[in-house]
Amino acid sequence: MMIPVRCFTCGNVIGEHWEEFQERGREGDEDPAEVLDELGVTRHCCRRMMISHRDLVDVVSPYQ
Repeated sequence: MMIPVRCFTCGNVIGEHWEEFQERGREGDEDPAEVLDELGVTRHCCRRMMISHRDLVDVVSPYQ
């Protein structure tokens, strides 16, 4: 889990929602907007952080 704990813009805690958002997104049945609404992520900046995040730790780790 390499998502930032807090939103870069407003400082709200978003890291606690990442695992559930990622799990429900893998299933593909639910709309990401509805999942974020149910999780209580309402600000546009926080939603941007959740939707645009890519987990790159596996890609970068061989170069450390």
